Amino acid sequence: MDHFELKNGELHAEDVPLAAISRETGTPVYVYSRATLTRHARVFREALSALPSVHIAFAVKSNPNLAVLRLLAREGYGADVVSEGEMNRALAAGMKAEDVVFSGVGKTHAELTAAVKAGIGQFNLESEEEGIELAEIAASLGKTASCALRVNPDVDAKTHAKISTGKSENKFGVPYDLAAEIYARLSALPGLEMRGLAVHIGSQISDLEPSRQAFLKMGELMKALRGQGLSVTHMDLGGGLGVPYKAGDQLPTPADYGAMVAEVAGGWGATLMFEPGRVITGNSGVLVTEVVRVKQGANHPWVVVDAAMNDLARPAMYDAWHDFMAVKPSGETMTANIVGPICESSDTFAMAREIDVVKKGDLGVFRTAGAYGATMANTYNSRALVPEVMVDGDKWSLVANRIDPATILAAEQVPEWLD
Repeated sequence: MDHFELKNGELHAEDVPLAAISRETGTPVYVYSRATLTRHARVFREALSALPSVHIAFAVKSNPNLAVLRLLAREGYGADVVSEGEMNRALAAGMKAEDVVFSGVGKTHAELTAAVKAGIGQFNLESEEEGIELAEIAASLGKTASCALRVNPDVDAKTHAKISTGKSENKFGVPYDLAAEIYARLSALPGLEMRGLAVHIGSQISDLEPSRQAFLKMGELMKALRGQGLSVTHMDLGGGLGVPYKAGDQLPTPADYGAMVAEVAGGWGATLMFEPGRVITGNSGVLVTEVVRVKQGANHPWVVVDAAMNDLARPAMYDAWHDFMAVKPSGETMTANIVGPICESSDTFAMAREIDVVKKGDLGVFRTAGAYGATMANTYNSRALVPEVMVDGDKWSLVANRIDPATILAAEQVPEWLD
């Protein structure tokens, strides 16, 4: 459920007409619903309520906007981060350092040092080499870093290849068969407190069975480590639960996911950690765009909009589907191709799709754009960075400014020897 609905024939975000926002901000613009974000955060937490000990860290990479993070901090969420920049955003938003989990396969020496100094709650180690380096850093600072070892269970999440992270050919984690011996060696290092295991097999998961199989394997590994006298008090089960991008799609709900986890891991005697991202923010946002023109095509008309692949990269990167609808639909439909103005054939949002009839100057929205939308935006073709808005009932606020090409140009210099 989200709070983007037609009222009197016009699409609103909660109680605010999207057209009213776009008149002041211009287009394209991301619009988030506070009510939707709050509801999703609470629904996910409720889905895990049968578990005895739970820690939830929002996957900041899915939407790092400061206002979004502040809202989730107030809901008691921690943060799953993959860079020093994300860590600093989470802390600036009011998330507690001890509730921050630092993931990611390429943490630098400087990032590890900064995170130890900040007192973050857990490092998810991606390799033995990273653990050795972190141990040296922590010991040199007179601190102890709490860690989980990320394990690659060689389980296919059955999602898009570019967002699959749990197969043996993926770069994440240590091989399952080597994990026990690596965990034992790291547990002996001064500066580290090895307290658990971590796993994450992919994103936009639409079938719970692969996750179930991965968790079963992690449970067996946990038991083996404990049998060796090693401490395992935390089990990080990652995130990745998918959301419906296409109207009518049926995906596992947070309640379905919570029931599966309770069945598999409820008796582990460990704090279970989760890192939801898309399932919290995906349906909480839309990208509002204006139709530049509709031009004749060989098979179908081309609807050219002012949003582009630099604003919403997922269709170009993953062939991802985002439902498109007119802000003021007439009830008539057309079959058309929807594209942006970027000088790339991949700047395509939809081909031969049945959509609301639109014409030059009309507003439309790409739905389910609250995750991996603005955070992946860039300035290709010297375009502006897209702004972001949050709505709360009948009021709204700009939560990220449009950064125009002139501002970006001003950050560049020509060396004297080119004058």
